[in-house]
Amino acid sequence: MSLRAGQVADAAGVNRETLRYYERRGLLETPDRSAGGHRLYDDATVTTLRVIKAAQRLGFTLDEVADLLEVGRNRGRDIGLHVRAREKLVEVEARLADLQTIKASLLAAIDAGCDDLHACAGNACCPIPFTALTVRPHSPEVPR
Repeated sequence: MSLRAGQVADAAGVNRETLRYYERRGLLETPDRSAGGHRLYDDATVTTLRVIKAAQRLGFTLDEVADLLEVGRNRGRDIGLHVRAREKLVEVEARLADLQTIKASLLAAIDAGCDDLHACAGNACCPIPFTALTVRPHSPEVPR
């Protein structure tokens, strides 16, 4: 069954611009054209779009999704997903640890009653970590 761009976009929950963008990026195969020049997609395109969006929600970048799709197209089955999912899990766990540290600092700042970043930065008791408060002046490049 051939679907037009609007039908595919609606069925997959994306907009037409996203559909065209994914096509340009090579995430979707180039569709056939109708006699009137309209893009015609098959039903599998809707599934591919849903897979792309699901992978993005799991934290995969479009480049990573493209790699996963390419492996799947070339081998029939993506044997790399298992390894890549484990790698992504390590990244997510690191981000969660960072977010827990940020959360603890923010809660401590709330408890300490910090109202002003400048005043807080000068106070050794402030729980917000101010590690790089000074900015080095920009030195212009010397022409050669």
